[in-house]
Amino acid sequence: MSIILEVCVSDLSGLDAAVAGGADRVELTSALELGGLTPSIGFMRLAAGAGIPFHAIMRPRSGDFVYTPRCLDIIRHDIDAARAAGAAGVVIGASRPDGRLDEKALEQLVAAAKGLTVVLHRAFDLAPDPLEAVEIVAGLGIDRVLTSGGTLAALDGAETIALVREAARDRFAVMAGGGVRADTVIELIRRTGVTEIHASCSLPSAAADPRVTALGWGPPLMRRTDRATVEAMRHKLCAQALV
Repeated sequence: MSIILEVCVSDLSGLDAAVAGGADRVELTSALELGGLTPSIGFMRLAAGAGIPFHAIMRPRSGDFVYTPRCLDIIRHDIDAARAAGAAGVVIGASRPDGRLDEKALEQLVAAAKGLTVVLHRAFDLAPDPLEAVEIVAGLGIDRVLTSGGTLAALDGAETIALVREAARDRFAVMAGGGVRADTVIELIRRTGVTEIHASCSLPSAAADPRVTALGWGPPLMRRTDRATVEAMRHKLCAQALV
């Protein structure tokens, strides 16, 4: 069975590395070190010519996913921009203060994304009851959920991911992501049964000019998608498909 590899990228060099390394799809973000924020229109337009589909994350700020009506307005405008730029899909999420999925907010965003693939990001992992969240997702007609099983690393949440996948049945796809590495990905697939993997395939990278950090324009270390790491992940997944 073929395993889809989605690579999360936050800049042009990362996009090039993902494509060259054999990714099937990219999730386009900015500020990967913050978990990913909405990418720029220019970046999305360039990604449209990369030769593989891209999904754009719709996250207007860092932190939680509890959004005011005005924040939701921003996300809807960004969805329109992603569609116009050539995105195949958008990655959304909205939570209540207690971590449960905000069904009303998500309903608005799904409606705004009509015609695009809709992915629910790891706001899903904040839900106190994953099975309740599964039913909300299915009811909204969301196409795919990205989850680590509520843990920092998906392998640690494998049992929950498997439970979510079984509960989802054929109503939506379940993609495992969060700390996925080439040396753990096969065990993750074996324990969860997923056929889609999400990974940044990134390595820490220091600022080329230390003044950038000293003046507060960036962190001392950033995460950058690495072609060799993507290739290693692709090799593992291709070998698994032949088993």
